[in-house]
Amino acid sequence: MAQPFYLPLNGQDDTEWEHVQPTSSTVSVWSSSMQHGSPPAALLVRALEQCEPRDDARLSRVSVEILGPIPLTECRVRAYVTRPGTKVELLRAELEAQLDDGTFRPVATAQAWRLATADTSDSTIVHDESMRHRDTGRDADPAKFFPPGYVHMVEWVLLNKPGGTGPGQFWGRPLVPLVGTEPITPLQRLFAVVDSANGLGAKLDIRKWTYLNTDLTVHLHRQPTGDWVGVSAESSVGPEGIGMCAATLHDEHGALGRSAQTLLVRRR
Repeated sequence: MAQPFYLPLNGQDDTEWEHVQPTSSTVSVWSSSMQHGSPPAALLVRALEQCEPRDDARLSRVSVEILGPIPLTECRVRAYVTRPGTKVELLRAELEAQLDDGTFRPVATAQAWRLATADTSDSTIVHDESMRHRDTGRDADPAKFFPPGYVHMVEWVLLNKPGGTGPGQFWGRPLVPLVGTEPITPLQRLFAVVDSANGLGAKLDIRKWTYLNTDLTVHLHRQPTGDWVGVSAESSVGPEGIGMCAATLHDEHGALGRSAQTLLVRRR
């Protein structure tokens, strides 16, 4: 039976940090010794959501920095408010992984703006067109191309052929919880999928190239709802081994935000 992305670790005498154990469900497509970027990003967002939560405010922008390969060792995460405010707050989350000597090192961080909400329902403006429904796509089978790991823990529906003309468009739905048996929130679900934009939005052959992202920034004008996350992604590659991926994010009600990633592009 498939495991959640992380198992909670009980009995830790640590009031500042929450400790979790990554499972095989987090394993990256780039290396079997490190985690894919999506589960750590979702874990950081979970910490941000649980940090001094407010019913009258929500996260509007989250920027994740990946400080290096994230190993499959015990991790700890925390979040705190760095700039409090009634209408605008800045939050920070930190993720650390355990080393062989038992100490922890930083592996990823996230900063988020949390804004107070107000009723603008009569003035809603959305410029991005909605994606086609997933019923018009085809189910992808990661087992044909990738060893067991993260990509097997998400149900993928492709709306067009990866590497083809135009943006890479897909729907994704995590098949396992994020931490233990705890229900995954819609925002955590989005971050558990969106880091794959650089892979499915790429035009380069993954058998000949690598294009790891160093970061992930997501801007949301509306909170996601439902089980499915839609992504329409396009990557650009410059002449010096550096690229970027930009994507429009969707749920079943339409477009809700955009994401961007910086890419380190290398020949295999």
